[in-house]
Amino acid sequence: MKKTDLAVGVYILSAIIFLIIPMNSTLLDIMLALNISVSMIILFNALFSQEVLNMSTFPTILLFTTTFRISLNVSSTKLILTTGDPGDVVTQFGNFVGRGDPIVGMIVFIILIIVQFMVINKGSERVSEVTARFTLDAMPGKQMAIDADLNTGAITDAQARERREKIQEESAFFGSMDGATKYVKGDATAGLIITVINLLGGVIMGMTRQGLTAGAALEKYALLTIGDGLVSQIPSLMISLATGILVTKVSKEADFGDLLVKQLFSIPKVLYMVGGSMILFGIITPLPWFVFCPYGIVFLATASVIKKKTEVAAVETEVSADEISADEIRRPENVTSLLHVDAIELEFGYGIIPLADVNQGGDLLDRVVLIRRQIALEFGCVVPTIRLRDNIQLNPNQYLIKIKGIPVSDGEILFDHYMAMNPGYVEEEITGIPTFEPSYHLPAIWITESQRERAESYGYTVVDPPSIIATHLTEVIRSHLDELLTRQDVQNLINNIQEANQTLIGELVPKLLGVGEIQKVLQNLLREGISILDLITIFETLADYAPTTRDTDVLTEYVRQSLKRAISNKYFMNNETTSVVTLDPKIEQEIMGSVKQTEQGAYLSLDPERTQKIMKAVEAEVSKLEELGKNPVIITSPIVRMYFKRLTKDYFQDLIVVSYNEIEPTVELQSVGMVTA
Repeated sequence: MKKTDLAVGVYILSAIIFLIIPMNSTLLDIMLALNISVSMIILFNALFSQEVLNMSTFPTILLFTTTFRISLNVSSTKLILTTGDPGDVVTQFGNFVGRGDPIVGMIVFIILIIVQFMVINKGSERVSEVTARFTLDAMPGKQMAIDADLNTGAITDAQARERREKIQEESAFFGSMDGATKYVKGDATAGLIITVINLLGGVIMGMTRQGLTAGAALEKYALLTIGDGLVSQIPSLMISLATGILVTKVSKEADFGDLLVKQLFSIPKVLYMVGGSMILFGIITPLPWFVFCPYGIVFLATASVIKKKTEVAAVETEVSADEISADEIRRPENVTSLLHVDAIELEFGYGIIPLADVNQGGDLLDRVVLIRRQIALEFGCVVPTIRLRDNIQLNPNQYLIKIKGIPVSDGEILFDHYMAMNPGYVEEEITGIPTFEPSYHLPAIWITESQRERAESYGYTVVDPPSIIATHLTEVIRSHLDELLTRQDVQNLINNIQEANQTLIGELVPKLLGVGEIQKVLQNLLREGISILDLITIFETLADYAPTTRDTDVLTEYVRQSLKRAISNKYFMNNETTSVVTLDPKIEQEIMGSVKQTEQGAYLSLDPERTQKIMKAVEAEVSKLEELGKNPVIITSPIVRMYFKRLTKDYFQDLIVVSYNEIEPTVELQSVGMVTA
């Protein structure tokens, strides 16, 4: 057991023991002195702690000290009623504070109780209640602010985690303080009741057991009761004061003393006005001039000194700023910071800034958070931090999407307009500014706010500017997701499942495949829009086939076949017949005959003229599916699929090529044509 644990245990246990076992007056003096010392320690810690979480255990401390103080109160009551000698501390408190006069002592005690009850306890209780409520209400906003800072790259993941934990701790602390202030109020109430009992019980005991007259008994036990009440209420008052200080503490930047002096004595004209007023009071009014005039002179002198310091500080700041600027000009440019390339950047002109500025009601940052979450749920990988920047070189309403520092797509919006798209069945057309939807390059028009409701009633799909940018950014990320997946990302994915799948990971990495080879397989899947969320199935398949081949393209085909349920669910409608196009077996044989194997992998050596004929045949068959409003899907044999997809990727971006082994047996297919040439 640690010494600190033992000390806390003894402190709590002694409070219980003192409630049961009688205590002699000497030990009571020692314990009362300890109680006063602990109260002072708590008070000054609360005063000089820079933030409330430095005293996060305060609610528990409050409970411990309250219990200990009440146990001492009970012990002193026993001594007062039984022996009439509660020790020197209680006796001297009664004589010194009350000046030996029970009436004076009683008045001082009552004032102390009123201050604690009506001022400190009531105020602390109210502040704690309000602070707890506002802290809980502010939590969602603080969480969103952390997510926004994390997405813009202002903070790291570790810093975000630390700030979230701090928010949780603050919420728990103020929630506990809301209830802990009841201890202080109850302690003061208990002290008042015990004091009344001591007074009445002492008078009765003095008259019945010691043969004192009513006046003598009242005088003796009144002083002892007042001393006992004061020696308990003064530490209680210090604890109450510490409670009030903690719940009203707002600064996290400096010590309370420095902050207090700085805020009260930092404006010279305030001190000039106060000093002049004090001197006028001393001269014009009958008030004692030798008291007020010296105060006024001190305030005027202080104002003069502070004004000089402020002027000197302003000059020093200006000189320092000039020196820093000169140093920046003279210093060679630090090019290291320019070497970093952000994985994803969204740059926009100054006209779009309000969409990204939370203070102006923009929610683009929140949408970026949702994009990363949506991609993670859909594809099973974490999108890198999306950097948002304003760029004055762009047109005011233009935005630019970059992948690894290279622009890949852009768009232009009208800030105070909405984009309306005709899905093909609108009842009546409306007028607007012609444009194209940036994600899918569909024809659209810009309409005003007043036209929005009418456009929707006609059947138009109406989208606001933030949704346009968010949709465009999402589609760009989806199409480049394979480029964004790094080896470190793959290692992080492996680490996430390693604890629950140690046997699988231990067998696969690095014995059978390295992280780079797994990365290539996952990139192949993402390149064709296949989710890697089911990593267990993917890694199980790789572990099964890696002993026979380390060709990542071949391994990808094996993995796709293991993911046939997910592929079928993605491309084929449940309980509906799907129209597809098949590939002529002769073309399949021709493609396989043109495959050349090298140490770097396989490639196609098909004649260019023959390739053009096959592509024209593919275009003809795909157009049949598009006329039917269907996705362009071509079914091939498993061994040909990856080569045919590689052959067509430069001609047809959205063409879906699936092998027979990647389709669930329950899927119903209808061939509407065959690619033959």
